[in-house]
Amino acid sequence: MAKLTISNLDKRFGAFDILRSVNLEIPSGEFVVFVGPSGCGKSTLLRCISGLETVSGGTLNIDGKDVTNVPPSQRGIAMVFQSYALYPHMSVFDNMAYALKIQKLSKADIDSKVRDASRKLQLEPLLDRLPRQLSGGQRQRVAIGRAIVRDPKVFLFDEPLSNLDAALRVQTRLEIATLKQSLPHTTMIYVTHDQVEAMTLADRIVVLNAGRVEQVGKPLDLYERPASLFVAGFIGSPKMNLLVGEHAARFHASTIGVRPEHLTVRSGGEGWAGRVLRTEHLGSESYIYVDIGLEEPMIARLPGTSVFKHGDAVVLQASEQAILRFDAKGGRIDRMH
Repeated sequence: MAKLTISNLDKRFGAFDILRSVNLEIPSGEFVVFVGPSGCGKSTLLRCISGLETVSGGTLNIDGKDVTNVPPSQRGIAMVFQSYALYPHMSVFDNMAYALKIQKLSKADIDSKVRDASRKLQLEPLLDRLPRQLSGGQRQRVAIGRAIVRDPKVFLFDEPLSNLDAALRVQTRLEIATLKQSLPHTTMIYVTHDQVEAMTLADRIVVLNAGRVEQVGKPLDLYERPASLFVAGFIGSPKMNLLVGEHAARFHASTIGVRPEHLTVRSGGEGWAGRVLRTEHLGSESYIYVDIGLEEPMIARLPGTSVFKHGDAVVLQASEQAILRFDAKGGRIDRMH
């Protein structure tokens, strides 16, 4: 059981503020995902938690113990890197056993822990192989297994799937979700830029923006009720349609937002009139890009294969309940009554 509390954490590199007054509480056993644009500080925050980066201000607390200045090896944390970081001359078994040998555990204990972890990750047939004989997905599972055997209080994952192809990402994502179910009391913190990973794996998502926490919440809460314009535009793929000027003024807002799946496309009627620029057919759904005279086209997501094609005159419509409103500072305005 490991509750993590981050209080007023700052991190500076020279004159640059990378993290600013980060406050976060992660209950024991929770799977939390950090997301945000490149340079927002998500990987730096993960490294501060691990002890690989020293903090410039604030405190880190694990299970009621201040670990702000505790060495990484004594924090009860295991980190899984994007680059696998396996020893190329060691077998899978020896890679997974290495940290346990340093701890001077008995041969029987080491064997038991490695084999237990390899069963959870379906690595048993690979224990005698070298890393070069493994696929990218298998290497990542070995890196995860090396972390599991240490029985850490907190798992840290730094974009662990970014080196894998699309099919392997899906497979390994499912394996990580299964791993979490098998370790219900282990706290896991996961950094990614991938929307699907964040939405499918997280108990809660932490959205970071320019070194600050923008919003924390369950995946669907952030998707359906973003607290700010930034979160509205960042969470979701394809991204939310954002409209300003007279389009927003009609709804007494500075900016309005509507998700692509909340738009219907008609040949006429009331709504946002424009012309189809492009249609993407993905089999089960289609994306329609419509020019209504803004800098960016509006995107509508339709089920199945769309009948609309380039140049068609169309009207986009959305119910008032589907439209989110934001003020001039980017804060969400409660729905109109």
